[in-house]
Amino acid sequence: MEHDAARGQPVALPEPGDGLTDPRELLTTYLDFYRDTILRKLDGMSEADLRQSRLPSGWTPLQLLKHLAHVERRWLQWGFRGEPIAQLWGEDDARGRWAIEPGESSGEIRSFFLDSCDRSRRIVGSAELGEVARSGGRFNPPDPHPALIGILFHLLQEYARHAGHLDVVRELVDGTVGE
Repeated sequence: MEHDAARGQPVALPEPGDGLTDPRELLTTYLDFYRDTILRKLDGMSEADLRQSRLPSGWTPLQLLKHLAHVERRWLQWGFRGEPIAQLWGEDDARGRWAIEPGESSGEIRSFFLDSCDRSRRIVGSAELGEVARSGGRFNPPDPHPALIGILFHLLQEYARHAGHLDVVRELVDGTVGE
């Protein structure tokens, strides 16, 4: 099971007694855990199940993975670094949800997700937690510019929320629960 592109191995859930006291290490370790959790929840699902919705809202597991790749780009590349990026939201204007093109494979979307996470790790690794987002992307004067620590906390809660969504979907698909 090879999920974490930075380490080449599964990421263990940090425990409160693990001695993590550095805020950067705490945030990035938990963020990597949830990134890995998302991939683990998708492992073993058939292509059909990855592309089929089980929920009234209509999103599919593959759409959620693509959404999270866009979340990484939107918050760290465009938001924090102020870099221009195409397709900020990854949504289809006509359908109003995360778009998977007919020719996109699950492998391509997984690679997009992993590449987005790798880029995010490099951005975070080159900045201080108290550094504020640059202007020119998501945040422009007079809007407040959040610090990296706030952005990372937001990403952490977004991943935890969506991992919970995938818990429910996976249980509906094949009865797999937990982890």
